[in-house]
Amino acid sequence: MTTTVDTFALDHSRPTGGVGYRALEQATAHLEPPFAVIDVDALQANAQAMVARAGGKPIRLATKSVRCRAITRAVLRTDGYAGILALTLAEALWLAEDCDDVVVGYPTADATSLRTLAGDPRLSARVTIMIDATDQLDLVESAIAAVGRGSHRIRVCIDLDASLRLLGGRVHLGARRSPVHSPEAAAALAREVVRRPRFQLVGLMAYEGQTAGVGDNAPGSPLGRLQIRAMQRVSVGELAARRAEAVAAVQAVAPLEFVNGGGTGSIEQTVAEAAVTEVAAGSGLYAPVLFDRYRSFQPHPAAFHVQSVVRRPASDLATVLGGGWVASGAAGRDRLPTPSWPAGLELTATEGAGEAQTPLRGPGAGDLRVGDRVWFRHAKAGELCERVDVLHLVRGDAVVATVPTYRGEGKAFL
Repeated sequence: MTTTVDTFALDHSRPTGGVGYRALEQATAHLEPPFAVIDVDALQANAQAMVARAGGKPIRLATKSVRCRAITRAVLRTDGYAGILALTLAEALWLAEDCDDVVVGYPTADATSLRTLAGDPRLSARVTIMIDATDQLDLVESAIAAVGRGSHRIRVCIDLDASLRLLGGRVHLGARRSPVHSPEAAAALAREVVRRPRFQLVGLMAYEGQTAGVGDNAPGSPLGRLQIRAMQRVSVGELAARRAEAVAAVQAVAPLEFVNGGGTGSIEQTVAEAAVTEVAAGSGLYAPVLFDRYRSFQPHPAAFHVQSVVRRPASDLATVLGGGWVASGAAGRDRLPTPSWPAGLELTATEGAGEAQTPLRGPGAGDLRVGDRVWFRHAKAGELCERVDVLHLVRGDAVVATVPTYRGEGKAFL
């Protein structure tokens, strides 16, 4: 019987690095698939590598890429990590029970959570919401009006769009996020925040998804890789200048507690900017397949899910039950889970990864038998936790803890 615990500690006195699939298989032989595994030695190595890459600037932990409070707590006890970047306000309020510095990475229309935030002095001091337009300020004011005289000031961070815009804006490279792109627009929004007594401006954020989330060494066309690298060089230079101007323009309106930027894929470039005080990252802890595609760093795969072989429809095919744990984003093969052990397995082009079954072919398929197990890596990081109630944490050749995911704690924030 597996006992689930709420706490877990990293041991930074131990040597780090992945233990390998055979040790993971031995440690989890008593578990019934499907289940999810975290290689603690690999996770710890990744956590330390990210701190080294950050060069002394603190890392705000992006919890949407973790989705497990026990692991979040353990990482935040590691030197170099400070604060949380949450996905939703409801998640932020929950995590603020443990953490006194939580920024919500996206604007919110959650009126119930806004009233909770405004009515609680402890939460309002710990949680910062994200805005990029005055109509969001209007919505917040309307939502918290019922709190009345008991309302506390809402901490606000401005989201500066970090995308690269070329040819007068006709070419847009990066995530479609904030309408605030210029330093002038950032300063104008800052003045509007300061004008309203219900708000306190404390931060500025800019997420450069075109470098932080796009690998520069993806398989496929060499020309495509060269184009991505050229785009990223231009984008890094353009954003560094524009972000510094935006920070100066906003600070002329109000002092800022923090300037947040980046993600796992852009830590080095982001922290090199003097205007940036902290970097956000989280996916690099689990090191999903997305991060196999970077030249500048090579994290250790740390998160896996395991499925059972239940069919042998042909001598060169082995079929596992379930397995369609597909990542978000534009639909494509790069969103599918990758069979990673035993070696020599690949998804079929016609079925991919399915809700009910996932056929596998390749040189390794012929050796699999009904009841054998196949280890997969997810395309992204925290989304794996939406599929399971617990994560089994392996250190060496043993499961050292089993901890609940958000789902296992009864939470489904988004």
